[in-house]
Amino acid sequence: MESEKNSSALSDVGAWAMNVISSVGIIMANKQLMSANGYAFSFATTLTGFHFAVTALVGLVSNATGYSASKHIPLWELLWFSIVANMSITGMNFSLMLNSVGFYQISKLSMIPVVCVMEWILHNKHYSREVKMSVVVVVIGVGVCTVTDVKVNAKGFLCACVAILSTSLQQISIGSLQKKYSVGSFELLSKTAPIQALSLLVLGPFVDHYLSGKSISNYKIYSGAILFILLSCSLAVFCNVSQYLCIGRFSAVSFQVLGHMKTVCVLTLGWVLFDSELTFKNIMGMMIAVIGMVIYSWAVEVEKQSNTTKITPHTKNSLTEEEIRLLKEGVENTPVKDIELGESKG
Repeated sequence: MESEKNSSALSDVGAWAMNVISSVGIIMANKQLMSANGYAFSFATTLTGFHFAVTALVGLVSNATGYSASKHIPLWELLWFSIVANMSITGMNFSLMLNSVGFYQISKLSMIPVVCVMEWILHNKHYSREVKMSVVVVVIGVGVCTVTDVKVNAKGFLCACVAILSTSLQQISIGSLQKKYSVGSFELLSKTAPIQALSLLVLGPFVDHYLSGKSISNYKIYSGAILFILLSCSLAVFCNVSQYLCIGRFSAVSFQVLGHMKTVCVLTLGWVLFDSELTFKNIMGMMIAVIGMVIYSWAVEVEKQSNTTKITPHTKNSLTEEEIRLLKEGVENTPVKDIELGESKG
């Protein structure tokens, strides 16, 4: 029993670590690929389409070789999920384009409370006071180290709302679909990835043209750019798989807290690798965020233990009136036996 618990904990840590490493890696690769000082490949939506195309290819090979099994999920649920997921990607891109970086970060921070409210509405899920307090500490910490100027306009605010709601709904849906159809994270991903890849590769170039004012058909391809696109796609497979793994193992709220850990890692690596400025305010914010994440881990564990205690059946200390009545009737209608000799006295 102890070995199974240790094995499960190791798997949880592995999924968490894979998501952090692959997510931070893909951000660093995309920074080199998309920045003006790098290869200026400013077609984020189309690049995401490439990511899902490679993920779908990996899923197809996995199913063909028998590594993973393909379970039935209704097509309408897959289409609905893919629409929500694509709205999340497009909404985030538009929000980043139309809003200041400060408001974009605030909109990302608001996802944790939005996920909590949506899980309460959809699944009647409740959170302990300790979990709520730890989430507030995490949000404050990340807010201190990332939020700078905050400017907003009507279009940007609308896009941010769409991005927040669709992203929150997507992350909740991943967990609920896995439980509803008893499918693994990779099986679910291999079914949704082809639909997302097709739709993003068709619509992506038009969305990117609107966002950047550039056409992908006019982009001059460099061998270095191809290398970084392949690296980005490879990391995206691990990032997508680990995202589904994490939400399947934990919850959408835990995944959001994990996302803020990635923000801290990205800021630190940006300072180490790209000479980004790291101020006292950034460092203080990171420290508060890390403390909040530690408290969150503790609060979730306490909540699990509390729920286990509630579920464990307790021995009855008293009899109900009905049980007493039935017991009396049984005594009256049954001959009294001598317990020691096993013989009837009457």
